[in-house]
Amino acid sequence: MTVDVLTHEEEPATADAAAAPASQPADTSKTENDTTETGSPAADTAEKTEAADEKPAEEPKPKRGRPKAQTTAKKTRTVELILTVTGTADGEWQAELKNGSKWVAKGLEIPAAAVSRAAKELHQDLSGPIDEVINAAREAQAAKVAQLEAELERAKQALAELDS
Repeated sequence: MTVDVLTHEEEPATADAAAAPASQPADTSKTENDTTETGSPAADTAEKTEAADEKPAEEPKPKRGRPKAQTTAKKTRTVELILTVTGTADGEWQAELKNGSKWVAKGLEIPAAAVSRAAKELHQDLSGPIDEVINAAREAQAAKVAQLEAELERAKQALAELDS
């Protein structure tokens, strides 16, 4: 494929430019993109279409599916330990530990103070709700102690009346 380029200073050498009417000046400032050998707009459009068709063929098609992660980090082995701590309203706490699917410990009794300390060490978001449960259990136990002390006083009075 060859393209003739004319500048403003050159005279048109083709018969088409010489045959142009005198009332319309011949356009002599053509570039490579304006015309081809044939000089027709249809050939120019076909050439642009061919160029557009060639670009996608050069680029590789993306693979289907999820792209693989490009990471240089080493994969670390994770260990799954499940620690379950349960408490009752009476303030009794138990712990169970599971390693994967194997039980390491079941039903271990734990003091409430140890649960509170452990929660504070782990995270403040954990210690708040656990301390609320422990405080509610403490208040329930204090009420139970007050009730039992009142009952003990009545029993002492009844015993004193029987002795007299």
